Amino acid sequence: MKTKILPNILISVSALFALTPLLAADTIITFDAPGAVSTFVAGINPAGVITGGYTDANNVEHTYLRAPDGTFTTYDAPGAGTMPGQGTGPNGINPAGAITGAVTDSSNATHGYLRAQNGTSTTFDAPGAGPFGTVGLGINPSGVIAGHMADASFVFHGFVRALDGTITTFDAPGAGTNPGQGTFLNFVAPINPAGLIVGYDVDASLVAHGFVRATDGAITKIDVPGAGTLPGEGTVAFGINPAGVITGGYADASNVAHGYVRAANGTFTTFDPPAAGILQTQPLSINAQGVITGWYIDASFVFHGFVRALDGTITTFDAPGAGTGSFQGTQGGSTNPAGATAGAYIDSNNEYHGFLRTP
Repeated sequence: MKTKILPNILISVSALFALTPLLAADTIITFDAPGAVSTFVAGINPAGVITGGYTDANNVEHTYLRAPDGTFTTYDAPGAGTMPGQGTGPNGINPAGAITGAVTDSSNATHGYLRAQNGTSTTFDAPGAGPFGTVGLGINPSGVIAGHMADASFVFHGFVRALDGTITTFDAPGAGTNPGQGTFLNFVAPINPAGLIVGYDVDASLVAHGFVRATDGAITKIDVPGAGTLPGEGTVAFGINPAGVITGGYADASNVAHGYVRAANGTFTTFDPPAAGILQTQPLSINAQGVITGWYIDASFVFHGFVRALDGTITTFDAPGAGTGSFQGTQGGSTNPAGATAGAYIDSNNEYHGFLRTP
């Protein structure tokens, strides 16, 4: 299922998984979508509505909404395929409950979609998109969608879809033009209420650089001091909050990934959770209060989550039922203004399940 298209070269500096910390006063509940073999989580909005995807016994993906009372609504976007690897996958949800994501049809072509708060769905394709398709990744309170698409040469480009359906594509300065290179966005929160968009590009040397795009189209590049300059290294920008504060990760010259937060004035603070043997730190989202959610990998290649408070305090945790083998653990990465975090965990059988952590 091509819900999120990312180049293999960025495995060392980006991954789309997150984990969350467990305190004595915190509550974590786990859940599975009806009919799910594996349940994934894309985001949580201020009202506490969670959206995500799930795969059924035939490995077809569908989308769900989970209300705060725990009830589920499932749906498929128009034209969704019904064969393995096809279907509907969500990525972003806004305060009104509108969702954007990607739908893979019966020809294995991927298209973006918008599901309005009234339940109606619209599919769309960015100009110049090839069969690898168009992916909606974030939607702000005004209904503006940000995403990326791959052209016929498998080069990636960013796009913005206005409320009236007009789509504008863009490329970060210096983005590579070979297959697997170009301009990328992350899911969860790549666009803020003002329409600022964050992402990253992969250049011709396979080095990543973050960026922030203003509403007038101007793009400012983001390179964290200390970021490496070899293939697979560099800086990625993943989340931006209403104040314009950005979070993401960077891989240093030793190809070890760390987290950072970039203030609206452009100053950087780098960080890692207080745990031994960290191989990689990756923040995924930042809420209106400046709380950052992400994950880290320990020396045994197990995922663990963290929440970083505005004062820099970092709390780590593992969701109940999370596996302890390599590349198991807790994933997710979306925290709403109330501090509720939604995510997913991988159990000892390598199956995914959702969770909601309430502080």
